[in-house]
Amino acid sequence: MDYWAKPPFDRTRVSFSLDQSIPQNHPVRHLDEILRALDWSTWTQTYNGKLGQPPIPPWVLAAVILYGLMRRIRSSRQLEYACLHNLDFIWLAEGRTIDHTTICIFRTKFQEPLKQLFKQVNQIALAMGLIELVQVAFDGTRVKADASRLHTWTAERVEKALQELEAEIERLLKGAVDADAALWGVGEPQELPPEVADAQKRQEKLGALLEKLQQAEAARKKDGIDPKKNPAQMPKADTDSKVMPNKEGGYAPNYTPVAATDGTGGFLVDCEVLAGPNEQNELVPSMKRIEEDYGQCPENCSADKAFGTGPNLEGMEAQGINFFTPVESSTPQEGNPAQRADPRQPVPEGEWSKLPRNPRKKLDKSCFVYEVVTDQYFCPMGQEMPYRETKKSEGKEVRIYACSACAGCPLAQECLDPKAKRGRTVSRDGYEPARERMEAKMATAEGKKTYNQQMHIAETPFAVMLPLVENVPHPRPLAPALLRKGGLPQPAAVYRRRSVWRVCRLMTF
Repeated sequence: MDYWAKPPFDRTRVSFSLDQSIPQNHPVRHLDEILRALDWSTWTQTYNGKLGQPPIPPWVLAAVILYGLMRRIRSSRQLEYACLHNLDFIWLAEGRTIDHTTICIFRTKFQEPLKQLFKQVNQIALAMGLIELVQVAFDGTRVKADASRLHTWTAERVEKALQELEAEIERLLKGAVDADAALWGVGEPQELPPEVADAQKRQEKLGALLEKLQQAEAARKKDGIDPKKNPAQMPKADTDSKVMPNKEGGYAPNYTPVAATDGTGGFLVDCEVLAGPNEQNELVPSMKRIEEDYGQCPENCSADKAFGTGPNLEGMEAQGINFFTPVESSTPQEGNPAQRADPRQPVPEGEWSKLPRNPRKKLDKSCFVYEVVTDQYFCPMGQEMPYRETKKSEGKEVRIYACSACAGCPLAQECLDPKAKRGRTVSRDGYEPARERMEAKMATAEGKKTYNQQMHIAETPFAVMLPLVENVPHPRPLAPALLRKGGLPQPAAVYRRRSVWRVCRLMTF
């Protein structure tokens, strides 16, 4: 009795077609179809065409790299193995044996054209209706650099290392001169000793590093940070990264990737990696890049509270984008006794305890009502606070409004800071009208509905990206299911749409 299941064929005799082994609706076919339809002229112009052996076409190498990302493979050595053993990769490479060195050189050489490739694929998606730019969500995250928090350079450490290196170079040169004089009677070395050349290269690198640190310290000083008490730090292992706060607490060398995601199909329509924590400054430039790449701005855009800065509010309005983000405006809100029909009338004494306080336990700025027509504030007691002067704060002009009736005011103890000598003042910068408009917009049903979708749209790409970047297991496979519940295959157009989706989502990472 033959107990074991018999093999379906004899592997020593079977022959088959490679093309027939790949299903018609397989994602690798759709990726190959998409890439071959693109314009590769900027790539092919870099090839000589006359010297050496015939090269592998750039669309094949790009396809292998992008398909590797779709299959969670980033290593050039693993891609080399896949091109030799995986049927889908063998089909994609058309049987070519591509070594890891070729893949690595190609990926480095065509770094910029790969970004342009991302734009071309997204333009195809826009033409197919997969990208609509009706609602775009913008967000950023932190990615740890391949460096230690404890091993960093500061300007002081670099200067000390340079001094030690200069002394070492002088010692090495003197030794070389003495050796030449002893052998040949010549007082200068005929050739620069290798150890001196290496030391000089290290000196050049340290000098460039010192220049970067000095620029970083100048920027910190401009921001009001004392470089002597809190010097700029640069990781030794990954000098492009920057030591910045972790979102989970503490400090570490990190990068800050930011992405704009289209809400229709989850496409990344723009992305960038920053070497600093100021991701909020990238919102308006990202919208401008989207307009350049697609020929139109998003109709609506949402972002979390960190992006609700004055420049962003005005910048988005200038571009004609309907922007949604939580902001903190000084306008009295519902439930605040300062919100009254006639601000010239005082807040009833029974409501004083409900007036909001600031962190210093004094009456908050939201207790004061601004009147646009007369350009003045009114305090909770209904007293006028006209414009007094203009000051500069953090590089921007701020208008100061002051009250002259603080003496004898029953709320003075709750309102005035102990150090105040000229009465209570309230500041107002040029962005306050934009904050007030945004606050009113976020209170509408449209504002609440649009912002409620922000987290799902904006956070999903990072949930996909971070496991790829940090090499940790991901709980959900990236490729969607290929069959319906009933087991019937879906139309080819559905697979093609999903393949474009995966390319756009993953190719930049």
